[in-house]
Amino acid sequence: MSIPRALRPVGIALVDKPAGPSSFAIVAALRRRTRARTGHAGTLDPFATGLLVLLSGAATRLVPCFVGLDKRYVTDVDLTSTTTTGDPEGEVLERHAPPSRAALEEALAGLRGPIELPVPAASAVKIGGERAYRLARRGVAVDMPLRRSQVHALDVIAYTGDQAAQPSNAVPAVRLELHVSSGTYVRSIAHALGGHCTTLRRVAVGPFGVDAAAPVEDAALLSVGAALARLPAEAREKVSEAVRAGVLALDTPVGEGSAA
Repeated sequence: MSIPRALRPVGIALVDKPAGPSSFAIVAALRRRTRARTGHAGTLDPFATGLLVLLSGAATRLVPCFVGLDKRYVTDVDLTSTTTTGDPEGEVLERHAPPSRAALEEALAGLRGPIELPVPAASAVKIGGERAYRLARRGVAVDMPLRRSQVHALDVIAYTGDQAAQPSNAVPAVRLELHVSSGTYVRSIAHALGGHCTTLRRVAVGPFGVDAAAPVEDAALLSVGAALARLPAEAREKVSEAVRAGVLALDTPVGEGSAA
């Protein structure tokens, strides 16, 4: 069966991804509903939840406008162990005593602003022409490249975990809120703190928030014109005015094409 390539309906879908399915499964689910070509502006790991920005029909020509936007996340980090993937799906590499609150705050301070951290082994980055996560699944050890990014904000929401079983100043787990540049791996930040993400939720992509999102089976297609108007000029200008005009000529009003 061939993949649908229709240019309509046109629109932007804000989808709240659940934990479990891959981002590509969510893309395929929207494609089945609309029967149009469907793209995305950035994926989430299967264990992660939250906002996926999907583009339907001719709107896929505007992907560069939506890729590169800042992201906001909330994550829970277990500070007592690291894993091969930086998340709960990997094997434990090391277990250790939790840090003191002072040590954690010092580590967080070093992760704000411009940072350079290794890309997680369980990522889609290509190493020698092959996806890193495929090498990791086969047990192939590789030196992962460094990724430079910007951490605009990294704030503690709550100290969590079984603190009653720890010394009074120990922090076994922490919930963090992050505002980061595109391409930042939250799992790498968790690893740099000596832990791994146990949950990860994307709450915003640029001006779009998860509070306006819905499950893929219920997500409406938003007007491309309205979505573009919310982007900064430098994002809109990543595609030519002629391409934008061509997509807008096919634009689907809000509410149309949201189900098939």
